[in-house]
Amino acid sequence: MPMSDCLFCKIVSGEIPANIVYETDQAIAFFDIDPKAPTHILIIPKVHYDNVTELTRSDVALAGHLLDVVTQVIQQETLIRGYRLVANTGPDGGQTVDHVHFHILGGRELTWPPG
Repeated sequence: MPMSDCLFCKIVSGEIPANIVYETDQAIAFFDIDPKAPTHILIIPKVHYDNVTELTRSDVALAGHLLDVVTQVIQQETLIRGYRLVANTGPDGGQTVDHVHFHILGGRELTWPPG
């Protein structure tokens, strides 16, 4: 169920525009408006879940679909040298939008540890 005050639910509904790079009936992938790497794409489900834990406990099939979308996007964006997949969860994990989302970061060498 969409949340009326959720930024990502507003993107799903079309209320807020996004630079969409890939879409299925269950998910949308779009460029982050504040990129942290040359390629920085967010993947979100069209259904609202607050975080990864809530999603995986409620809908394992959708979680698997989102990972398939990751694969499609990295192939489309030709991230052949590698990428980082991040799912920030909770305030200590750096989650700033309470709608489950995955970051794909690539296009340069990424250092470790990240933060």
